[in-house]
Amino acid sequence: MSETTPSSVPRRTSSRKQVRPIVEHEDGTTSSTPTRSGRPLLDFRGPRVSQPPQHLADMSMDERIAAVKEMGLPAFRAKQLSTHYFVHHSSDVDQMTDLPKDSRAELGERFFPTLLTEVHRLKTGNGDTIKFLWRLFDGSLVESVLMRYRNRITLCVSSQCGCGMNCPFCATGQQGLTRNMSAAEIVDQVVRANQVIAAGELADTSDEDRNLLGEAAAGVGDESGGEAVSETAPTGTSAGAHATASGGAAERVTNIVFMGMGEPLANYKRVMNAVRRFVEPGPSGLGMSARRITISTVGLVPGINKLAMEEIPVTFALSLHAPDDGLRNEMIPVNTRWNADEAIDAAYAYYKTSGRRVSIEYALIKDMNDHAWRAGLLAKKLNARGRGWVHVNPIPLNPTPGSVWTASEPDVAAEFVRVLRDAGVPTTIRDTRGKDIDGACGQLATSQQDDDAVTAD
Repeated sequence: MSETTPSSVPRRTSSRKQVRPIVEHEDGTTSSTPTRSGRPLLDFRGPRVSQPPQHLADMSMDERIAAVKEMGLPAFRAKQLSTHYFVHHSSDVDQMTDLPKDSRAELGERFFPTLLTEVHRLKTGNGDTIKFLWRLFDGSLVESVLMRYRNRITLCVSSQCGCGMNCPFCATGQQGLTRNMSAAEIVDQVVRANQVIAAGELADTSDEDRNLLGEAAAGVGDESGGEAVSETAPTGTSAGAHATASGGAAERVTNIVFMGMGEPLANYKRVMNAVRRFVEPGPSGLGMSARRITISTVGLVPGINKLAMEEIPVTFALSLHAPDDGLRNEMIPVNTRWNADEAIDAAYAYYKTSGRRVSIEYALIKDMNDHAWRAGLLAKKLNARGRGWVHVNPIPLNPTPGSVWTASEPDVAAEFVRVLRDAGVPTTIRDTRGKDIDGACGQLATSQQDDDAVTAD
């Protein structure tokens, strides 16, 4: 394999200043990335706190059958309950007329405890993007974002309440970690989104997204540059089970991205249980294609290696944001555990094992990490491992309220992209869908103000 030659890599010089990452505080002051005994603050486990009551979506079909038998009911009730939830997206036992009337309340309490209570939702002006704020059983708040594209409907889900990775430019990372979410809390975000779609609350159409260079933008849910997908009934289910009143296939979420609140690989077991519910054929699960599910990480190498062995061909995305350890140590504190090369090696190993092209996510931050020489260094590192295995998604920074940072200037972003493409690295700038409702990448955060907010259209 040919590599980018040293002469083709931009020289490590720039007339622009180098801005270092800092942490912003609510009072407007700033400081360096917090540390403990000289090491960045990282939280892989979080505090030991209660998880929500067990829900149908936490269980395998065999476990559901065992549970209904414990209640003195026949095994086929498990399939009926699963069909209502995973096929019809309902947890209202009063509407489940095929269940014995005198058992519905008990079944509802056992299998459908309330997981998500909607606090509010924010909708973009054209209605093609909706951000939800959910209150969980213990009062924790999380967000998810539903997006219609011309050829897919993507849901960005949260996997933790807050995040323990402490990345200073990410609103969620500055909240700290409250707790891991359960598998069912993750799954229920998708089921609730499907209810919203079925109710006609998401716009019927969406215009083509253009990035800051005027090109067709990479949509969320197409991180690895794959082919467009059709918004039809999921795999493993009958067309009749998803028929609309007019006889066509009901629309639903087609793509899931673990790019909401939290580090998915720090909640590995529950995230993978949720993924299994996503891909299992109905009525055991939602019957989705694993290829339409994207799991993103800031670089937890052991988790990446475990994911490669799962034999579930999800799309894998590495949030790199800097190719050089000097800067990445400050931007992505987990880099002090597993450096950039180790993370890229693990990403390449995922490609070799799964055959699935990997995505490299790269937030373009003005004067911090958008220098052309960094694009050249990134291209050199990716090409050193081979060609055709990776796709780069630069993402103009989505600033949080009061942020001291902003997105790169268009001409700077264009040069960054040009360097990568000239080196033979497929590169597409991601859209900033949902930025006007603080629903874009890096903007998800919750506060007391969220708790008191009202729906805004």
